[in-house]
Amino acid sequence: MPWSARKHGQPADTNRSAHRVSGKGTVSATDEELIRALYAEHAGPLFHYALRLTSGDRQWAEDVVQETLLRAWQHPTAFEPRRGPARAWLFTVARHLVIDAHRARQARPAETGGEALERAAQQTVGEDQIEQALQSWAVADAIRTLSPDHRAVLVETYYRGRTMAEAARVLGIPLGTVKSRTYYALHALRLALQERGIEP
Repeated sequence: MPWSARKHGQPADTNRSAHRVSGKGTVSATDEELIRALYAEHAGPLFHYALRLTSGDRQWAEDVVQETLLRAWQHPTAFEPRRGPARAWLFTVARHLVIDAHRARQARPAETGGEALERAAQQTVGEDQIEQALQSWAVADAIRTLSPDHRAVLVETYYRGRTMAEAARVLGIPLGTVKSRTYYALHALRLALQERGIEP
């Protein structure tokens, strides 16, 4: 159904599988329609739900909504009628994102800098401690290859568990800069890890 029909009050058909990608890196018209329909129908209630889950942190709630809708776009089969209501699936994904973030914050070391990364690399548990230690050292080595700006953003957002807004305040830079630096830092880190034989 065209987006213009959706704007005139006709319900969007979000219970269909969309054609994924029309070409490398481009979104098809069907995908754009699905994204718009999902956002129009579910973003408001999903934001209010995420706001409760994040204890009122508006920026984090917005990030949760964005990530949830991205996952919905990546998994259109989740909206098949046999799987139940789309909103239930979206709320479940949002809840899991918040739970995962809480767990990640609890697991991150509070220290920063090269010494903290070295200690984090040396702290391994589990069956295959040697393999984990080698991977941890490779990760610490890969992090050291990042620019100081990129490293600082990752330390604040991943190791200290700060939200993007908190990291912006601590680093004294605009929120948009934190977001773009985080994106490029993760991209550079992924490439550095691949060069070391680790698939993130």
